[in-house]
Parts: sequence; C-alpha cells; structure tokens
Amino acid sequence: MAASLADPAASYANVVARIARAAQAAGRAASDVTLVAVSKLQPWGAVAPVLEAGQRVFGENRVQEAKERWADKSEGLILHLIGPLQTNKAADAVGFFDVIETLDREKLARFLAEEVQKQGRSPRLYVQVNTGEEPQKAGTTPAEADGFIAQCRATYGLQPEGLMCIPPADEPAGPHFALLAKIAERNGLAKLSMGMSGDFETAIAFGATSVRVGSAVFGARG
Repeated sequence: MAASLADPAASYANVVARIARAAQAAGRAASDVTLVAVSKLQPWGAVAPVLEAGQRVFGENRVQEAKERWADKSEGLILHLIGPLQTNKAADAVGFFDVIETLDREKLARFLAEEVQKQGRSPRLYVQVNTGEEPQKAGTTPAEADGFIAQCRATYGLQPEGLMCIPPADEPAGPHFALLAKIAERNGLAKLSMGMSGDFETAIAFGATSVRVGSAVFGARG
C-alpha cells in the first residue's frame, strides 16, 4: 500500500522502495538510480522530514528560490537545477548548484563556459532534449541534439555527462525515454535524467540513472 502523502518521511521510504523494485525488475542495482527529490515550491515542513530521513539529493526549479531555501543548509547535499535557466542567472547557477540539468541552447552554453572559467567551479551538466518537440517547453530538439552536444564540447569546452527530458503529458512516456537513451548512447553520455512521479518506474526500465520525483514524496504543492 502506498504511504500517505501526509507523512513525507513515509512517502519517501515508499518511493525509495519502488525505485529498488523497478531497478531489480530491469536487472539493475538500486544504487544505479539516484532519487532527485524535487523540493521546488514545497514548504519546509514537507522537506525537513525527507532530509532527516537521509535524502541528500534535491531538485529545484529556480535559482533564487533554491538559494533562499538551501544557502545555509547545503552542506553534504547535492543540488540539481531542473528548471529552465536564463542567461542572467548563469553566474548564480554555476556558483550554487552541483548539477545543472537544463543546458539547451548555444547562448546558455557560452554563458556557462564563461562562468566556469571565472569561478573555477564546474557543475555537472545535462543537455535537456525536448523529445516531444513541444513549443512551450525548453530543450534542444532530437534532430539538433547531436550537433549541440558536439558544439558544447568543441566550441565551449563543456563536457555534459548526460541528458534530461520531460515527455509530453498526453503521450506514453516509454518511447520518449527510449529516444533519449539512443541519443545518449551515440554521443557517449552515461547519465539519463528522466522520469517523474507518474512514470519513474517506466524510466528506470529504459535506463534512467536519476529520477526527479516531487509529489510522490512530498504531496501535491499547495
């Protein structure tokens, strides 16, 4: 039985167990899949029990909100930026986050490369791919992904470690996860950030190395 979302610590334990079962079903170790607990917009009263239960990897959508929440609590944590990044926030993002999952255009690659050089700090980077080619979503298109990854490497000296996607809400997620995995494989990228509360088990079956789970852990945002 699923844990009550009124109890974030119990819900968190339930999600961890589901990840382990999905990994086992896919012939993988549970340790191959990182849970990124999506704390964006959640009240601290929901986040604190999950932190106390041992979760150390959190995802945030906005740079300023993340800094306000985690600035004095980030010791020992790994913080992922999973929301779109404006170039005017690139300096703050490089300085604060351990992982930036939303590298999606040349201008942003240039700004990130400049900040990496200035700050001497290199967050891990994922290229976001808009697998559904939805106009309202960020991300490079699948057709442009190979060229963009090559440009990040050759022109800007960036070394993305993986890819991220958010499939269309009204389509089966599996084909989108399969497409992302193919793009990653042909570009020599080992990491796949895919799968959210409603489809993370499917994502694990398709090779996700990290899943971004919010409501299944913390409950629906108010």
